[in-house]
Amino acid sequence: MSVITVELKDHVAIVRLAKPEKFNAMGKAYFQEMREALTEIQDNERIKALIISSEGAHFSTGLDLSELSELATGLTGGSTHRQVILFERIQQLQAVTKILANFKIPSIATVSGYCLGGGVDLIAACSIRLCSRDSIFSIRETKIAITADLGSLQLLPSIIPRGALYELALTGRDFNAIEAKEIHFVNQVFKDKQATEEYALELANEIACNSTTAVQGTKRILDSMYNRTLLDDLEKVALWNTAFLNQDDINEVVEAFSEKRKPKFT
Repeated sequence: MSVITVELKDHVAIVRLAKPEKFNAMGKAYFQEMREALTEIQDNERIKALIISSEGAHFSTGLDLSELSELATGLTGGSTHRQVILFERIQQLQAVTKILANFKIPSIATVSGYCLGGGVDLIAACSIRLCSRDSIFSIRETKIAITADLGSLQLLPSIIPRGALYELALTGRDFNAIEAKEIHFVNQVFKDKQATEEYALELANEIACNSTTAVQGTKRILDSMYNRTLLDDLEKVALWNTAFLNQDDINEVVEAFSEKRKPKFT
């Protein structure tokens, strides 16, 4: 069963995370399907704006922890070959961020419920972010023994204030829709998911009515300013995790997840 759905409304594409029974957790299928969906949309000349949304009550709880141990399987022992494999795995996961951050057309993220870890990476790569009052965000990776490597640390410095980013990224704590609006992470907050998605479609259609050449040119210029070092910075964090990902900490995260408790790092 597909974990991504794509709907076309005139000149607007709506991509939805479609695994609500697992709170749209991001596993291997998500990264593959999202990459394929974005590539197809970008190749479609009729589409002039993109909305990224979700099915169910929650946008995404981030990386599927049931697959986390597989990411680092067999990476002990200092083998160069194993480190190369991990580096390639991380770069494969980063592909969605690389495509979306420099997407040809504007993208609008609509969030309700939880948007954690990889969910924050995904919406940080969008042009515009909207959310409902019940939204809860977290740059969660320090709590699961990972240096965030899918784009949030590279993209958020141009979106939210420096002190806020350090605090949120180092603590991994939750922050709500009100705080997200105060630090300019989201443009607007709406009463519920329906209102958020309705406004997103209005905004996308307004963009789609403008000159395609002018819109794409404006986005390209802005992207060239904000994302100037994105590819290099993503490679740096991939190399960091390749060298320093702690297998013991990862194992503790996976065990804690299966036992429904908080991990205890030693």
